[in-house]
This record gives sequence, C-alpha cells and structure tokens, in this order.
Amino acid sequence: MLQNIGVPGLILILIIALIIFGPSKLPEIGRAFGNTLREFKSSAKDLMSEEKDSGHSK
Repeated sequence: MLQNIGVPGLILILIIALIIFGPSKLPEIGRAFGNTLREFKSSAKDLMSEEKDSGHSK
C-alpha cells in the first residue's frame, strides 16, 4: 500500500496534515505514529518468532 505513494504523495499528505492539525501538533502526532508502528513491528516479529519456534517443535 505505502510503496505506491511516492515522494509527491508523501509531500501532499504532510501538507494536508499541516493544514488540519497545525504545526504545533505535528511532532506529537509523528511521535505517536512512530511508537505505534514500532509496537506493531515488535508484535509481528514476536508472532513470527513464535510461529517459527512452534513449527520446529512438532
């Protein structure tokens, strides 16, 4: 999904976010998004690790 956006699309998204949320809220929103993404990746990695481990124990 995100592979098809490209640089112009990201710039447009940032401009829209700047208009909607204002410059003071963007760092807070970015931090929250980064933390959420980090937790999601960590959970996905844990699930893949558990799946790999359970496959070897059978």
